[in-house]
Order: sequence, then structure tokens, then C-alpha cells
Amino acid sequence: MDFALTEEQKILQDMAKSFAENEIKPHVEEDEKNQHWRKEIFDKMAELGFFGFCIDEKYGGNGMGFLEGVLVIEQIAKVHTSWRMAFNMQCWGPSLTIQKFGTEEQKQHYIPKFVSGEYIGSFAMTETDVGSDVAGMKCLAEDKGDYYLLNGNKMWITNGTVSNHGLLYVKTNKDAGAKGITCFIMDYSLPGITRKKLHEKVGLLASDTAEITFEDVKVPKKLVLGTVNQGFQMCMTQLNATRLGCSAGALGLSGAILEASVKYANERSQFGQPIGKYQLIQQQIAEMKMGHEALSYLVYKAAWLKDKGLPNVMETSMSKLYGAKEVVHAANECMKLFGSFGYSEEYPCGRFLRDSKQFETLEGTSNMHTMIVANAALGFAPNRA
Repeated sequence: MDFALTEEQKILQDMAKSFAENEIKPHVEEDEKNQHWRKEIFDKMAELGFFGFCIDEKYGGNGMGFLEGVLVIEQIAKVHTSWRMAFNMQCWGPSLTIQKFGTEEQKQHYIPKFVSGEYIGSFAMTETDVGSDVAGMKCLAEDKGDYYLLNGNKMWITNGTVSNHGLLYVKTNKDAGAKGITCFIMDYSLPGITRKKLHEKVGLLASDTAEITFEDVKVPKKLVLGTVNQGFQMCMTQLNATRLGCSAGALGLSGAILEASVKYANERSQFGQPIGKYQLIQQQIAEMKMGHEALSYLVYKAAWLKDKGLPNVMETSMSKLYGAKEVVHAANECMKLFGSFGYSEEYPCGRFLRDSKQFETLEGTSNMHTMIVANAALGFAPNRA
């Protein structure tokens, strides 16, 4: 694996950093306070082509792959972690999944609209009582001949109130477990859909999160993605892509925590010298630095394997699992290093800690990823491409 970035990748990285600093950073405090998802930021990301990674150019993609996507997500998440969600909701969720499983007609209609931002994307699988056990979902679509009649509930859906189109995973055979799930390319303008924004969250405050209820929604059959009752496979394939987006977000937040901690350790003085001169502070900084560098290797390697079409399920889960552990640990250490100021909203330590915790649950809990890594390492499950 070549550790050196190409000149094009460096330019892309710098562009993403500049965008985050100039367009996102000025609004962080206001948007956190108001729990505001800012449409103008979304539109500018689309204009820059940020939603086209891994998407064929004939569908509006930018001609770049997972590694380039990771470089951009890292820079965005470093400034405001809430905005790393946009990449999964647009390209590595709906667009890439439709590109892999959709008809040519579906690809030509939907993918360019997700890439351009005309369609604000989402994907819905989680329910009030269903998280890691995807096969246990209860939201049901019944075949009524000309359409499916959809009833049920989805919970913790990112972009839930702002999305106009997205992937929806539901049961079409309630007694068939994983073999009874179908994916729809959902149109959220259909009658019978109620969406409620969830305000009581610990972190990701500038990311829109919702509960969605479906009551006798008539879903046209043309909205079925791929084959009926084959949605579980699509869901797992999609998650193997969106989990990398999660890992890249953890890497970005880890970098922000390290940068803020180093800066404060050099500026804050106690007993006549910067606190960075004290060994226990140095131990904290060293742990953050090593953790960040190790995570960068895991994330970049997983992206590289994906771009090469090589087996990567285990590596992707390792990056997700380690990313969650590292960023939560770093955020905790950052709070301690800042002392009483860490507990103040004057500094970003509280936001770092709040945002870090979501990496332990979104896109699969740490327990689930531990099982994936262990089973692949032990040979109990294949490490697929």
C-alpha cells in the first residue's frame, strides 16, 4: 500500500479543509445551539461534487473513489462532525446502493439527483425496538396487486424530516426473517407519512434526526429496488460502505481533539510553565497522537481495499470499531486535560465528547463490529469484498 497521497488527492484534501473552515466553521456554535440543519451548506457540498465519490461519471459521479471520499469526510468532520452524515445519506447510502442493485432506469433517474443535491437522501432501517437485529424489523409492506400498502415506524433516521427521497428497508414477508426484507426507493411526498424531528439528543445536534410513521401508505411497485425479499443483502452491502463514512468521521473528530489538546497544552500555564511540559499531560497527548495515527492507517487501508475490489469487511469493521474506541477515549482525555474549562461551553470539549459517543452505536454497535472482526479472523465468516 502506497502511503503517499497524489497531488490530486492533496488538492482535494485542501479544498475540503478550506470549505469546512470557511463555510461550516462560522455556523458551528449557532447550529449546535439551535439544532439547525443548514440547507445552504448542503447545497454547496453538492456543488463541489462531494456527493459523487464512487459513483460512475455517467450518473454524475466525480470519478473518484473511497479513499478520496475519506479524505474529504475527515476534513469536514474535523470542523463539525454533524456534517459527515451528509456523505452517507447521499452517495455511499442511496446512490451507491442503487448503482449496485437498481435497474438502468432507476440509476439514470435517481443517482444524478442525489449527487446534485436535488434529492436530499436518507436510508431507514432502524425501528423503535429493532437496531442491530435488522432481520427482526416489523415495518410491513403488503402486496396489494398494483401497489404495496405500507404500515409501521422507523426511528433515529438521519435527514428524516428534510429528506425527499431515500432507501427504506421493510418486511414484505413478515414470517421469513432476513429473507423477507425488501428495499424501496422511497418517495416521502406520498400520503400517509408523518415525520417528527427528535430534539432530545446528546450529540450530532446539527444533524437532522427523526421518527417516521407510515399509515396505509400506497407505495408504487416501481419503487422496489432490485428484487423483492432481497433487501437484507442490499442492506448489508450498503452498511459495508456507509460504515467507512462513519470511520472517516471518527478520524476527523479524533484529529480535531488532538489539535485542540495540543494547542491548549502549549497555551495553558501552571506553576510557571506550559502544562504540556508535565509528564502526565504528555502521556495524554502521546496516547491521542498514537490513537489518531493508528486509526488513520485502518481507515485509509479499508478505503484502499474497497477501491481495489479486495476483501474488506473485516478491515472496514476494524476501522469502525477502533475509531469508536479511540475517539471516545480521546474526547475523555481532552475533557480532563482542559480541566474546569473542559466543562465549559467556551471550549469545544463538551461537543467533542457528545459527538464521539454516537460512533459506538451508528452503523452497527461496537459489540456487533467486535463479532464481525472476530468471526472473520477466526474463519467463521468470509471476509467479502
